[in-house]
Amino acid sequence: MASEYKIPVWKSAPFIRLLLPLAAGIIFHRYIIVPFSVTLTLITVFLMGLAAFPFLPLAHRYRLNSLRGMLINFIIFCLAGFLLWNKDIRNNQNWFGNRYTDSSAIILKINAPPVEKERTFKAEGVVMHLSEKDSLYRAKGKVLIYFSKDDTAGLPKYGDRILISGGLQSIKNSGNPGAFNYSRYMGFQQTYHQVFLKKDMYVVLPGRQENPLYSFIYSTRDNVIGILDKYIVGDKKVTGIGKALLIGYKEDLDKDVVQAYSNTGVVHIIAISGLHLGLIYVVLVWIFSRIPYIRRSPHAKVLLILGCLWLFSLITGASASVLRSAVMFTCIVIGKYLYKQPTIYNSLAASAFLLLCYDPLLLWDVGFQLSYCAVGGIVWLQKPIANLIYFKNAHVRKIWEMTALTLAAQVLTFPICIYYFHQFPTTFLFTNLICVPLSTVILFAEIVLIVVSAVPLLAVISGKFIYVLIWFMNLIIDFFDKMPMSLVDGIYATPATTFLLYALVIFICTGLLYQNKFYIKTALGFLLAFTGLWAYGKISLAHQKKMIIYNVSRHTAIDFISGNRYFFHGDEDFVANGTLQNFNLKPARVALQAEKSSDTLKSLYHSGYLWQFHNKTLMVIDSTVKFNPPALRIPVDVLLISKKPKINISDITNAVSPAIIVIDGSNSLWKIGEWKKECEKLHLRCHITSEQGAFILDAY
Repeated sequence: MASEYKIPVWKSAPFIRLLLPLAAGIIFHRYIIVPFSVTLTLITVFLMGLAAFPFLPLAHRYRLNSLRGMLINFIIFCLAGFLLWNKDIRNNQNWFGNRYTDSSAIILKINAPPVEKERTFKAEGVVMHLSEKDSLYRAKGKVLIYFSKDDTAGLPKYGDRILISGGLQSIKNSGNPGAFNYSRYMGFQQTYHQVFLKKDMYVVLPGRQENPLYSFIYSTRDNVIGILDKYIVGDKKVTGIGKALLIGYKEDLDKDVVQAYSNTGVVHIIAISGLHLGLIYVVLVWIFSRIPYIRRSPHAKVLLILGCLWLFSLITGASASVLRSAVMFTCIVIGKYLYKQPTIYNSLAASAFLLLCYDPLLLWDVGFQLSYCAVGGIVWLQKPIANLIYFKNAHVRKIWEMTALTLAAQVLTFPICIYYFHQFPTTFLFTNLICVPLSTVILFAEIVLIVVSAVPLLAVISGKFIYVLIWFMNLIIDFFDKMPMSLVDGIYATPATTFLLYALVIFICTGLLYQNKFYIKTALGFLLAFTGLWAYGKISLAHQKKMIIYNVSRHTAIDFISGNRYFFHGDEDFVANGTLQNFNLKPARVALQAEKSSDTLKSLYHSGYLWQFHNKTLMVIDSTVKFNPPALRIPVDVLLISKKPKINISDITNAVSPAIIVIDGSNSLWKIGEWKKECEKLHLRCHITSEQGAFILDAY
């Protein structure tokens, strides 16, 4: 009997063969700069070679068919470079940064309603015109705007145009070890400048320019928020979750609650993503399959499903993650419409291909990576895992299928999560099994609330029902979050270990699915490589001796790190404020695997304003220090100036001979500028944390 022939996935899903060279080309051109002219020349040459194929004899065309495939791959590979170049606004001749100087005036349009932050209102501004030397130029680009809270009444609204003169600053990172690369993130949004504006630093120009579609989106979102605020009344920890779950509005989320959701592996519930659109999609298919006329008309069914999905996406704010998921489900719906037995892999590859053609930088977006890894894991592994055990009871079987789905999604996402977040929630299976169905009920209950909001009695009942459900879900999350060992935190991970971990997972799963010993043996090889690289990194960090002066606005923070232990010296705010520690200090400690706080460290001595760490000396000069110049100048390795002392650099150098002067973020900007000029005049090495990031010294 002839064996069954299985069509390889790359033949049944041709978009995979297009996606791979596109992704490879994007990565190559991102890190290896190829001149634009060279890229265009290569594309032209390859296109000419491809165009010559129809003119070859049939026999030659058959023999050279593989060459034609290679030419197509090379064209897509080079096209990725063109897409990257075209996406970068800095390559546009009208980008305002090409002409901008401190004396330039800029007309900005507020591109979205300002969002209230702790000390400011944040908004995105689109550059329309740039004025320089009595000339007005059309310009393009984006600017991140922070409005002072001293003029709430006169705050510009969406569509307003404002005139500002100078004051733009480049967006910079904190420069602290392990910290989030904010400048790169904003660069991916094509935003490279920011500005802080008080009410006397800008002028609102007459005439508001609004996009009708975005006006509809923002007004609808405000109406939905108003309904939720009116009928889901009570604890802000509950109401904030309600708004985030339905429309992705995160401004009212409690930070501790978000951290608890993250620690238990269900933070995806409060981020509008593929999960929400997937739920909407399933319900729409169920509803339209039962309406007589629509059930018999596949054209109407597809149009209605796509229309509802995109309408929901727009109403929820049309964020990047929502639109990404909408494109994904659009490709899936169209694939099922065009083919009786479509492969989901082709639909996923098609959506990823289209998204990367639109924005190649999405390849570095964490949400993009997690979305496709999760869906890919579900498509690939959910059925095989579910088939491992069969339950006769239908209810138990449904629970097991949900468990299999959760495990399948986790298999291909946990290496990314470990790399970016350095943690793994051990209770993710239980929290997802409970909270995903519960959040589904809440989501549709909120949709019902919006529909019945015109009937106050029904709206009040719905609001109270939703409040109880969210309160109960928060209670469950809090219970699991406080369980011992519910979170493995501070996991060591690098790009190399993450790559090896992915290779290990993929080869193990492939070997088990196809019962192939070769894949299992290869997986063991990757396991040895992963273990060796991970152990080498841990051993190297175990012998580290570092002094870190962090870049923290308005604060002083110093870590002395020896092996996996650290001693902290700085403001008391860091002890009381967990958010300050988590945002500024924890990433560095995780990256350097400094896991244990210590009251004392070997070879660390402190006397007054002098610190001795191994063979390095640190002197801290702050507002409390008073100098009595000694007979001999004290040599120190690092002189730290913090907390606005009333001193001159020349006075300090009469008493101290520093190898380098470090000025941290606890000082005022104007004073930092004065000290910097003094250091330059005296030819002294100077490190300013607000400009250069954290100061790190190896104490060997």
